[in-house]
Amino acid sequence: MTDEPAPAPHREASTHGVGPWPGEWPEGDHWDPELLENGDSRNVVDAYRYWNMDAIIADLDTRRHPFHVAIENWQHDMNIGSIVRSANAFLADTLHIIGRKRWNRRGAMVTDRYQHVVHHPDVATFAAWAQGEGIPILAVDNVGDAQPVDRADLPERCVLLFGQEGPGLSEEALAASQARIEITQYGSTRSINASAAGAVVMYEWCRRWAGER
Repeated sequence: MTDEPAPAPHREASTHGVGPWPGEWPEGDHWDPELLENGDSRNVVDAYRYWNMDAIIADLDTRRHPFHVAIENWQHDMNIGSIVRSANAFLADTLHIIGRKRWNRRGAMVTDRYQHVVHHPDVATFAAWAQGEGIPILAVDNVGDAQPVDRADLPERCVLLFGQEGPGLSEEALAASQARIEITQYGSTRSINASAAGAVVMYEWCRRWAGER
């Protein structure tokens, strides 16, 4: 690792990677010799170019936000991968999979390598973990008593719980939550894509809290 300051969010110059390191190689354990020699085509921010994966994870661990993300997985939902990708983009602490342990990783675009992912066999086990950690569960679903996300209370420490595409959260998951949040919509469809909903709510959390950290 290195004592260099953590990379700040910024606009990327390119998403197509970079070639071999020009000139003399830099010193430091966080550099990956293979990437320095052959180039880095990974989908990482420019500040992490040529870093090895363990060094990136270690640096992210010093800056992760205190919100968690959870999703029920009882139909092998393909949206889970996209939610994992968003959790990484918004620097969530941990992603929790509830139910089936296997999930389709294609949508994650390998971001699950950098994101802590924990499995809970059922809602009861997940709820017991949250209670033990003192973290409120916020169910994201457009049910009757849900509060619009722009006006809802979003604690700094919380876990955002999402359901399956179509049926949404199970009754057990809704019962385990301390609050319910919805995303205001203006068209004819009853719901939006689960992964899109995840990105909206994570961004709203970051809009309120990330600037304070």
